[in-house]
Amino acid sequence: MGRFAVMSMTDAAADRVRDIVAAKGGDVIGVRVGVKKGGCAGMEYTVEAATAPRPNEDVVEHEGARVFVAPEAVLFLLGTQMGYEQTVLRSGFTFSNPNQTSACGCGESVELKPADLEAIAAARSAA
Repeated sequence: MGRFAVMSMTDAAADRVRDIVAAKGGDVIGVRVGVKKGGCAGMEYTVEAATAPRPNEDVVEHEGARVFVAPEAVLFLLGTQMGYEQTVLRSGFTFSNPNQTSACGCGESVELKPADLEAIAAARSAA
């Protein structure tokens, strides 16, 4: 059985990642997603241009778009679906994360718990 993907990506997110790669040009090959301490809820998602894979990163690919997941973020991002939305008030990547326990009122930071690896393993073996 192959290794499962840490995250998934919607078609809209893949379109946006490909747009970023095309606009940045040069050495940019995708985006890197991670988490960092910050904001009023405790953690923030990070998204930056990626020019090369880093050691121990997971790579999520969808429709030719590549997202590199920072190794220190994996336990917080397991099962997350990365999307992209554009509204009158904002545009940006969205994260539907089963490990998120709360978010601040402005939506800029979240509270995350590490994924329950035992539950994930049980679900995978039952499938």
